[in-house]
Amino acid sequence: MASFVILLGPPGVGKGTQAKIIAEKTRRAHISSGDLFRENIKNQTDLGKKAKAYLDKGELVPDDVTIDMIRDRLRQPDCQAGAILDGFPRTPAQAEALDALLMDFRVQVDLVPNLTAPASVLVDRIGGRLTCRAHSHVFHSKYDPPKVPGKCDLDGSDLYQREDDKPETVQRRIQVYMEQTAPLIEYYRHQGKIVEVDGTREVNDVTSDLMDALQKV
Repeated sequence: MASFVILLGPPGVGKGTQAKIIAEKTRRAHISSGDLFRENIKNQTDLGKKAKAYLDKGELVPDDVTIDMIRDRLRQPDCQAGAILDGFPRTPAQAEALDALLMDFRVQVDLVPNLTAPASVLVDRIGGRLTCRAHSHVFHSKYDPPKVPGKCDLDGSDLYQREDDKPETVQRRIQVYMEQTAPLIEYYRHQGKIVEVDGTREVNDVTSDLMDALQKV
């Protein structure tokens, strides 16, 4: 039977990395809301055009547009065994809409791991990111520094720090996440689906905990 997992966690906790690893290990689809938006906008689908119209005005994309994108994605063959959702839902209202959508497919959310880490750790992780201007390769000033300071190892282009990776911006991103997501965590905790996972450890250790939690479902 198909199994659906939602990964929660603040910026910089390693949610995207773990989602890809777990999806590959369990042969489930990895559904990233950010990737869905970019793909639909790039391919100029009807939903992509709708989403772009809101984004171009600096407005949030309505939940029904996002849910329609998720619905289309769930119809693809690689979702028959389930999926790891990353970046959606973000609010209890979106969670309720997702629950209703999954009912149409006669499945449900089985587990919601919540990756945690202190804000200081998250700022350290994100605040040191360096991105290359040519192809957006990512390095880290402390954990993965380039061989030549300020230059990308892969294409030689200049490295820079994105505005949303600067420490003061990261602090705000974390604060917004905590405020927005706290009710969502309680929504799934009430359903008995939340599993707390320490996201400060090595990638392999976090993956091991996630796999253990999945096997108990």
